[in-house]
This record gives sequence, structure tokens and C-alpha cells, in this order.
Amino acid sequence: TGRPLKFVGTGEGVNDLEAVDPRRIAGRILQQGDVVGLVERAQSVVDQSEAAALQEKVLGRGRFTLEDFLVALRQVQKMGPIDQLLKLVPGMPRGLPAESVDPKKMKHIEAIILSMTPAERSRPEILNGSRRKRIARGSGRPVSEVNQLLKRFAEMERMMKSMKGLMPSIKSPLQQI
Repeated sequence: TGRPLKFVGTGEGVNDLEAVDPRRIAGRILQQGDVVGLVERAQSVVDQSEAAALQEKVLGRGRFTLEDFLVALRQVQKMGPIDQLLKLVPGMPRGLPAESVDPKKMKHIEAIILSMTPAERSRPEILNGSRRKRIARGSGRPVSEVNQLLKRFAEMERMMKSMKGLMPSIKSPLQQI
């Protein structure tokens, strides 16, 4: 038609329209990701004051809780489908198993965390067998999923502790985003 291309559709929804940038599209085609697109999506969806408050809370307390994890999970969910977000990350393998990016799995994780008491969310180490069974019944998920979530959370908590020493140097550039 001789008309310039202004927008490209990346999905079926109205929110899936993006402005055309040939370099970014070429990067996606070559599976190099689109970090700029990821940052733009995060800035448009995630409340900056909420993100800064979460960062201050975790850094100030020096402890990452299931409540913090739930807040972060909800912020990521606001950004769109996980499989689309992973496509924007450079070096991420294409064709990840469907269950690793299943939105239902995210809802199940949220249900498990919401089935915990505030004390259990802040101190997951108190979760014994009977508490785990109660959480599983309350969330409608098997005990094995509760155990799996707690195992992954413990790994994430260890990673956050190891990154804590790096955070003061990273903190100021993150606040500029």
C-alpha cells in the first residue's frame, strides 16, 4: 500500500500492539531478546513507588518473605504472559516446557501463599507437616506442590541473601529506571 508500518501486533489483545522499531524486531527474530522492550513494559505496568518500597523493605530488613514474593509475583503478572516476557530476555531458550510458563501455575502459587497465615508467610520455617496439609487443603493443591513452592522459595531466599552484598551498589541505578 506504500504506507509505513507504525505498529506490530504481538498477540491477540489490544495491549499487544507495539510501536515498530526495526532493530528490536530483528533482535527478537534472531532470538537476542529485547531488554528495552522489557524495561518499557515494566515501567508502564509496575508502580514505581510500590517497587521501590518492596526493594527498601527487603534491603532494610535483610529478609525476603513469602509476602514479598507474592507482591513480586503480582507485579510480574501485571506485565503480561510469562512466555512473552521470557522472549524479551536475551539468551532465554525458545520452546520452554508449557508447564514452566503456565499462567494457571502462577495462580496456584498465589492460592498456596494466600492459604497461609501472616505468621507463616513471614516465617516459612515454622511450616511443619500439619500446617502444610492445612495449606494444601485451603488452596486446593496437593501437599507436594506446597513442598515444591517452599523448596523453590528457600532457593530464592538464599539467592537474595547472596545478592544482598551487591544491592547497595546496584540500588542507585535501579532507582533511575
